[in-house]
Amino acid sequence: MHAHRIHHVAYVVADLDVAIAHFVARYGIHVEVREVMTEQAVEAAALGVGPGQIELIQPLDPDGPIARFLASRGEGFHHVAYEVDDLEAALDELRDAGEELIDQVPRRGLGGHMIAFVHPRSGLGVLTELVQRENAGHAG
Repeated sequence: MHAHRIHHVAYVVADLDVAIAHFVARYGIHVEVREVMTEQAVEAAALGVGPGQIELIQPLDPDGPIARFLASRGEGFHHVAYEVDDLEAALDELRDAGEELIDQVPRRGLGGHMIAFVHPRSGLGVLTELVQRENAGHAG
């Protein structure tokens, strides 16, 4: 597996509108994508920073995993995402190497990207997301 770049760094936030206003005012960056992701029980926004993004995630389900993260750890860093050419091949390679995967198969993420998560136990304590590079690999 070859990661091409950091695709985004994600933060969990209590109020998406407040967090967006903060990042826009402080860093002069802008919202590229914002959507409710009902299957993940979150509303998320991607803010453009050069070739990468900052992702802000607000829980919508008070009993969901993002809400539990927010309740136990507060607002802040959630995960780092790396861009790969072929997500299915990357998952196969990681699985074969004994890495612990949260997602066994790719799924849809913010903005329609195909994504998969690797457990923090296989990422030096950090939740890792893989994002399939646009126009590369399998379509899903």
